[in-house]
Amino acid sequence: DRRRNDRTGEVALTDWEYNAWGDKYPPYDLDNRIPPLIARALGLRRFEKRMVLEGGSIDVNGEGLLLTTEACLLHPNRNPGLDRTQIEEALRSHLGVRTILWLGDGIVGDDTDGHVDDLARFVRRDAVAAVRAPAGHPDHAMLEANWRALQSARCERGGRLELVELPSPEPIHHDFPADRFGPGGRRMLPASHANFLFANGRVFVPCFGGVSDEVACRRLEESSGHRAVPVMARHLVVGLGSLHCLSCHQPAEG
Repeated sequence: DRRRNDRTGEVALTDWEYNAWGDKYPPYDLDNRIPPLIARALGLRRFEKRMVLEGGSIDVNGEGLLLTTEACLLHPNRNPGLDRTQIEEALRSHLGVRTILWLGDGIVGDDTDGHVDDLARFVRRDAVAAVRAPAGHPDHAMLEANWRALQSARCERGGRLELVELPSPEPIHHDFPADRFGPGGRRMLPASHANFLFANGRVFVPCFGGVSDEVACRRLEESSGHRAVPVMARHLVVGLGSLHCLSCHQPAEG
């Protein structure tokens, strides 16, 4: 059983390059000093890779499958010297994955160029919760294309992935002031129930005060087997992030 042979029982740290989502928010030179400090403080081995990669741009199921998007990982503002094959090789060698499932674009308002944690996430090793939106919603066409891609995907054991449909919140807009990062103005925020967080036997679900909140919590609870905890996240998406975006993941054991 290759899955069993891959396990060493050791918790280690992978250290990738960070460039503030494609050099959008300088300065960020101190950010790249954090992973070595964490490794030293926790006594963890650190595996360093000089490739730009953010935690929200990938999701894994623990059995060799990885979800990501072409819009983010293949964007020229991340790793212009690497092609798709080289990026896949880096993900396989440093994360222990075997199969990479590529989705397309990200949701409107997302300044990360399409992080997958706003689109589709594993809720079990053979099940993915993916966001869909009704016709007329700004994200409808893109989310439907991603849904079709997931329908044709296979898990490591050969069967199809179970898909759990998450509703898309009603569009939320915010008036940003002008600052050094842009001229400001009214902007649609990247609100998504897919930016949930598993922790301590719970699934913490970003909610936005709309009718989709209850549906998203119920479906995530039923599909994952974890009790859903709704968390009001309207203030978080004003900062263009949410619960999963704020987290740093460390398993309790290998």
